[in-house]
Amino acid sequence: MGRRARALLHAPAPLLLLLALAAAASGPPFSCGAPSSAAFCNPRLPIEQRADDLVSRLTLEEKISQLGDQSPAVDRLGVPAYKWWSEALHGVSNAGRGIHLDGPLRAATSFPQVILTAASFNPHLWYRIGQVIGTEARAVYNNGQAEGLTFWAPNINVFRDPRWGRGQETPGEDPTVTGKYAAVFVRGVQGYALAGAINSTDLEASACCKHFTAYDLENWKGVTRYAFDAKVTAQDLADTYNPPFRSCVEDGGASGIMCSYNRVNGVPTCADYNLLSKTARGDWRFYGYITSDCDAVSIIHDVQGYAKTAEDAVADVLKAGMDVNCGSYVQEHGLSAIQQGKITEQDINRALHNLFAVRMRLGLFNGNPKYNRYGNIGPDQVCTQEHQNLALEAAQHGVVLLKNDANALPLSKSQVSSIAVIGHNANDATRLLGNYFGPPCISVTPLQVLQGYVKDTRFLAGCNSAACNVSSIGEAAQLASSVDYVVLFMGLDQDQEREEVDRLELSLPGMQENLINTVANAAKKPVILVLLCGGPVDVTFAKYNPKIGAILWAGYPGEAGGIAIAQVLFGEHNPGGRLPVTWYPKEFTSVPMTDMRMRADPSTGYPGRTYRFYRGNTVYKFGYGLSYSKYSHHFVANGTKLPSLSSIDGLKAMATAAAGTVSYDVEEIGTETCDKLKFPALVRVQNHGPMDGRHPVLLFLRWPNGAADGGRPASQLIGFQSLHLKSMQTVHVEFEVSPCKHFSRATEDGKKVIDHGSHFMMVGDDEFEMSFTP
Repeated sequence: MGRRARALLHAPAPLLLLLALAAAASGPPFSCGAPSSAAFCNPRLPIEQRADDLVSRLTLEEKISQLGDQSPAVDRLGVPAYKWWSEALHGVSNAGRGIHLDGPLRAATSFPQVILTAASFNPHLWYRIGQVIGTEARAVYNNGQAEGLTFWAPNINVFRDPRWGRGQETPGEDPTVTGKYAAVFVRGVQGYALAGAINSTDLEASACCKHFTAYDLENWKGVTRYAFDAKVTAQDLADTYNPPFRSCVEDGGASGIMCSYNRVNGVPTCADYNLLSKTARGDWRFYGYITSDCDAVSIIHDVQGYAKTAEDAVADVLKAGMDVNCGSYVQEHGLSAIQQGKITEQDINRALHNLFAVRMRLGLFNGNPKYNRYGNIGPDQVCTQEHQNLALEAAQHGVVLLKNDANALPLSKSQVSSIAVIGHNANDATRLLGNYFGPPCISVTPLQVLQGYVKDTRFLAGCNSAACNVSSIGEAAQLASSVDYVVLFMGLDQDQEREEVDRLELSLPGMQENLINTVANAAKKPVILVLLCGGPVDVTFAKYNPKIGAILWAGYPGEAGGIAIAQVLFGEHNPGGRLPVTWYPKEFTSVPMTDMRMRADPSTGYPGRTYRFYRGNTVYKFGYGLSYSKYSHHFVANGTKLPSLSSIDGLKAMATAAAGTVSYDVEEIGTETCDKLKFPALVRVQNHGPMDGRHPVLLFLRWPNGAADGGRPASQLIGFQSLHLKSMQTVHVEFEVSPCKHFSRATEDGKKVIDHGSHFMMVGDDEFEMSFTP
């Protein structure tokens, strides 16, 4: 690490943050501080009993008042006001209503935007980020700067379309990756262990998986998320849209779910009983509260026209299983809905039970929190050096090397006497943060860091913004011709992609491409292109231009992103990130964003979506990424063996034939037999040097070429692990493979089946054939 970069990373947090160590704000809000005989104040009683007791003491008017995200105090019972809406997508944020980073604590650790963190394919890293967020959230609360501990993150919608403005908030396009991210992030935030049993009665903070379901459009050619009716097949719901939410609930133990704005097959998600009550609470055994997205209840009547009256909208959502409305619509129309007989008081009691149970699980009805489990988490645990180091680690491991012709990278400090830094994204630290961010612990730009590496560093913005409708191309070319090396920082920003803004094009905006090519032609050596963006961009021109020696994708890399990028450029960190999304060519924009089908339809020319179903050319494929080292992967045959299927009673009799394919229904196989079918897959991985590095190992499955399609993916990721290997080191990594989970596919009616016959596991360039033949 360069001297300046090291100094920046270890710089003290803002002065006002340090003052928090000596002077806290007013104390945190809580209930049951005074001795009370009320059952709801007795922490020895079951949460369910306590919640019922509190609800029973409320008047009807008080009950209705609690059904909005800003719930007022009930002073006569000693119940403080509560704000349900707080944000912590990639660090504790003040974007919602419940967190106030405007007191003694004025910053929190700002990690990379989720899409870049996902590129590490490192669940342990994701979990540790969740842990830091949970700790800092509780510290802010304990310091009296929070009115709630319910955080509306993570965003686990599948990144289906590259134009989606909020794709940057997600872990990418793969349901397996997204589901794993959801589970471990939630576990970290809520104070659970990385794996194993969950203590569901004791939350450090509450995480909420959003937006349930099939939500991935903001505003495309006049079609808005508020009015959009997503037409989704049972097959696509079963194997793409819903699995991340199931994992979030079943594996992560999430205590919150947010239903989305859109309709799915005509029904608003917040008014869908089958979705909220039957699937989430019934099938997945969800234990927590369900919130609407903000004003989503009102749009059911005002925009979608699904409900004829405001009272009908209130009735629709409460009877479907929603508990709290982000907004005041239910509070305003709840009483008239009861008076008109649209809902009963029991409908309200059901919702309140879930809401107060979560607040009790957070310990907010256990008296003064300073004496409870998380009471010792103070302001000195915000922006710690350990947390800031983790933000740097996340950025380092997410950066993806897309091109490195003739080993253009890494640069050598001793051989770089002058460098030009060109680009609108190089000298604005806020651009590194993405969206839903809070004030970061440190603020440093890539330019500032590079100035610490090369004394003669010269800067030119080149464009007025990411839109690049005003440029200084001639001046940039002149600068490029006068230095040893050129690094261009280009891409997108939040004016191009964000909530309520989808892109229409996949090319770099405005005159960026012209600027890049002109600079490359003028430079003495092949230039380096660093792309800062959430969604993919078509940079085919740069991929094949020999005067562009290297391309890095750095997403929105967070507070330490500038440091991480410089370390990769100068070889202090060996890049190992892999793309969590497909990078499509610009022609993909001919596909309507409103078409929710995942699977290709050759008869109409519809190309499908994501690496699992897309049949078309790509700029870069899902899982692609280079390194400064070379790695090899090989299955270890004697460590990879499917158990004998003939010994499993009754399996052969379960076979059914449809469309020329013999298959086995996973539900009929049952949990006990599915567990017996699990087997290890052993892979030998070697780092052939020349550098140590962290390396994601991705395990895929494909079906035989020429087999009946049946809606199968072309391939699907079934496992991944992140390894650190020294140069020339060889390790063996074991994956647990479950045929019921990993070999199965969804049929048109949404059932999961395993096809009879061969299945091929793939890692790197190696394949291993397995035969599922009872």
